[in-house]
Amino acid sequence: MKHALLEIAAVVLFSSAAAAQNAKVSPDLENLEPNSMVDVIVQFNETAGVQAPGAEVSSIQPLSAARHRAMVMGTGGVLKTELRALNGGAYSIPARQLELLASEPEVAYISADREVHTMLDNTAIAVNATLAWKSGWNGSGIGVAIIDSGISVHDDLTKTRNRIVYRRDFVQKGGSAADLYGHGEHVAGIVAGDGAESECRICTRKFIGIAPNAHLVDLRVLDANGGGKDSTVIAAIDEAIELRKQYNIRVINLSLGRPVFESYKKDPLCRAVEAAWRAGIVVVVAAGNDGRDDSEGTNGYGTITAPGNDPYVITVGAMKSMGTQHRSDDRIASYSSKGPTQIDHIVKPDLVAPGNLVVSLRTPGGKLEHLYPQNAVPLSYYEETWERHPSPDYFILSGTSMAAPVVSGAVALLLEAHPHLTPAQVKAKLMRSAYKTFPKTSTAHDPITHQSYTSEYDVFTIGAGYLDIEAALRDTTPFLGQALSPVAIHDSRSGTLDCKGAAICSINSVWGAQSIWGTQSIWGTQSIWGTQSIWGTATEDAVELTKIAIHGEN
Repeated sequence: MKHALLEIAAVVLFSSAAAAQNAKVSPDLENLEPNSMVDVIVQFNETAGVQAPGAEVSSIQPLSAARHRAMVMGTGGVLKTELRALNGGAYSIPARQLELLASEPEVAYISADREVHTMLDNTAIAVNATLAWKSGWNGSGIGVAIIDSGISVHDDLTKTRNRIVYRRDFVQKGGSAADLYGHGEHVAGIVAGDGAESECRICTRKFIGIAPNAHLVDLRVLDANGGGKDSTVIAAIDEAIELRKQYNIRVINLSLGRPVFESYKKDPLCRAVEAAWRAGIVVVVAAGNDGRDDSEGTNGYGTITAPGNDPYVITVGAMKSMGTQHRSDDRIASYSSKGPTQIDHIVKPDLVAPGNLVVSLRTPGGKLEHLYPQNAVPLSYYEETWERHPSPDYFILSGTSMAAPVVSGAVALLLEAHPHLTPAQVKAKLMRSAYKTFPKTSTAHDPITHQSYTSEYDVFTIGAGYLDIEAALRDTTPFLGQALSPVAIHDSRSGTLDCKGAAICSINSVWGAQSIWGTQSIWGTQSIWGTQSIWGTATEDAVELTKIAIHGEN
């Protein structure tokens, strides 16, 4: 018997405007040309592969998968990639068929296959990683999946021992997974570089990653311009889940993101990171670099990007180390995105970590070094030499992209020391032990635009505080909850906030004794607390803000 879709597709036409009104179709699929083909991600109602913490990942049942494929292909759709974490797939289908496909009971949600992009002195001292090293922890045996623009061969990752244990290119399908952009390489060095090329007779500094003996799984999802698609990222997450036992993958680093379009409960990117989390993998995500965005009068609040808006993951904002080895003078980077999240009002970020003007691995020939030659590290910065030639091995980048791998490295150290910790326990320990001494405000000055940006140190800016690895290793308080980032509840009558829906809210020490709910900057706007999201599509402003983040700030 022909499927119902095949029987009626020839006589029923649905407009894209009608599709946009369907709760099972994402709002960014409206106003499409009916005869155009659109790339979408289709999620089906049957339970996704991962069920509970520690549970085995099962593939989609063959009969169900075949039926789902036939259902979409009956609308004229073409399968691009199966996405096991979602029990779904990426398809290209005619826009006029969106409503028809959404009417199927087995279809849970249809969203656009959206574009994602990168979130652009050694960070170890500021977060007390050196004390962890002295205790013997260096990430040995822990696998970290770098889902980014790839990792090129670099002596700091391969000279002593090749710690890139697996590589796959999801961009060119069968390519080398080498980094053509220069972002993934930099991220990998922050996680696990061992400083081999900064160790010499005349070297004065050594650039060591947070977990210098962790092994890396290179999953390339971003192209030579730093761009990619949701479906590619989700396919790489699928791969990390599949390989988690073989390479002991305990951490996924996602220094990438895109605007929020719907609740995290429907967003395919968020559902994929939750599948990894339930499989026992800690997922660390960059918060975004839009903290200077005042286009909606929110002073940068409400700018956390997806999948950093998901309450399960650890979302990381960026701090400035201010060029000193002590953290007491460190300040928030004004470009670091702030919560609460759009639509769901989740309290984010969860933590902050050093992310401004970070020295890490250079990718010779990568796009970033050609775009930003001023970010080159001179040899004289770490060698006793008068030469001002740029280093062939190291480069400077800034952004929450650089802060996230600091936390990923910290997770590797924590799991090496306590291998039986669950992702929720890791998250709770890092938040509970975070350094919580901050000023009330700080101001950054942009030398190019001559603008000043004032940041307040509230829960939506610095989360639970500044990563402290040594304190996390010492933390012995048991935690049995889910460690979900809580929902912020705004009482418009009293102007106060509360949180609900997560056990972590009850841990008084998570956010410390100081009142960091007290900012008044966001109470006067309905852009965050109303029903409308301030996010539309990516704007030129967002592109400029990303450039600011890459350059860093003083």
